[in-house]
Formats: sequence, structure tokens, C-alpha cells
Amino acid sequence: MYGAFLFLHVLAATVWTGGHLVLAVAVLPRALRERSPGVLLRFESRYERIGIPALLVQVATGLWLAWQRLPDAAGWFDLDNPVARPIAAKLLLLVITMLFAIDARLRLIPKLRAENLNAMAWHIIPVTVVSVLFVAAGVSFRTGWLN
Repeated sequence: MYGAFLFLHVLAATVWTGGHLVLAVAVLPRALRERSPGVLLRFESRYERIGIPALLVQVATGLWLAWQRLPDAAGWFDLDNPVARPIAAKLLLLVITMLFAIDARLRLIPKLRAENLNAMAWHIIPVTVVSVLFVAAGVSFRTGWLN
């Protein structure tokens, strides 16, 4: 089971992080250059079909994997425990991602216009950085970067 859950977790992380890297380095610059919210909205509508399920798979498998590493959920935030540090980091990154996503979904996307594309960029760039940090935190289970 562990191998299957880890595989699904990494596959979902690939979809999530890869999609955000494409968004940040290819789609966003074009949208800003053309002052076209449609460029972002078209990408978002297509990517959301696989990106949101990928995020949900990451959350579900991530919680299961964390439980396998440290079966006491209260211990996930014990920063004196080196096993807990990447778990706590990933949970913090998840909260940050969710806050940006909720704000974008409720406030920015419904009113996305050429005039507020920069505000959307200020959501896309941090979420992309956070998605890469998710990967780094996951890799730290093997490398000890957060120990």
C-alpha cells in the first residue's frame, strides 16, 4: 500500500506543480503582455479539471503517508521531531495554498479584467513557489533538508 500511495502522491504533485510552472512561465507572461484575462481563464478552465483532483489526491495521500510516518497527528507539529518537520512544513504550505485559492476563486477570478491581471499574477507566482516548496519538503523526507 505504501508504494501505491507514494506513487499517487508524487504523480499528483507532478500534475499540480507542473501545471503551475506552465501557468507561471508560459501562460501568465502571455496574458500580461496581451493584457488578456481570457488567456488565463482558458488555461484555468482546462487545468482545473486535472489540477484540483491532483491537489485532492495529494492531500488524501499526503495525510495517509504522514500517518504512516508519524501515527500521532498531534506529533505532526512537534518541531523537535525531525520526522514532523517536513509534515508540518507541508501542512503549512497547504494552508497557504488554500488561502490563495479561496481568495482567487471568490474575489479575483469572477471579476478578472485586464485592469486586475497584476493582482492575479500576485496569486499565481506565490502559489507556484509554494508548489515547488511542497516538492522540496517532500524530497526532504529522503534528504533530511528540514532536519
